Amino acid sequence: MRFTLPLFLTLLRIVMTLPIILLALGSDLWMIWAAIILFIIASITDYYDGYFARKLNQVTNLGKFLDPVADKILVSSLLILFVFQNKVDIWMVILFITRDTLIGGVRAAASADGIIISAQTTGKWKAALQMISIPLILLNLNFGFVGLHFLSTEKIGYFLLWFSVGLSLFSGWQYIQLYVSQKSKL
Repeated sequence: MRFTLPLFLTLLRIVMTLPIILLALGSDLWMIWAAIILFIIASITDYYDGYFARKLNQVTNLGKFLDPVADKILVSSLLILFVFQNKVDIWMVILFITRDTLIGGVRAAASADGIIISAQTTGKWKAALQMISIPLILLNLNFGFVGLHFLSTEKIGYFLLWFSVGLSLFSGWQYIQLYVSQKSKL
């Protein structure tokens, strides 16, 4: 196995999860901001590991496997923390994890059948919404505008996260449909 920049960025995303969680557990504002900044950096590595893999011709099977795993470790860890902090509904997290586990199985079956299914736009939007909503939930700033006392970044993030649940389920259905249609052509 050759250690490459894309692989380093993917592994970095996994390693960054623990400090992000530890900082997110803190009550000091600087800890929350540090968790947000590290999460944003980790989220950015998700784009650049694929970018550099293609640009430097360093796409590997290990990278294709680890990239979505790193995303799931980062996002799922924070969502589970949010459940314990009563910031998100447990059903939201169950739906995300169930969909991701199911798609992991479909990916394995597709790979065994020699079928390549590229990422769908709805799945990319789902991931983008997760990457936006998690820092908003962490930040939890209340808006002091007249008539908007009920509005906070946490509630906006919560709403966006539920929207990403819908996109997650839809993209999962798309992924399964693509696999079934490609499998029938074999």
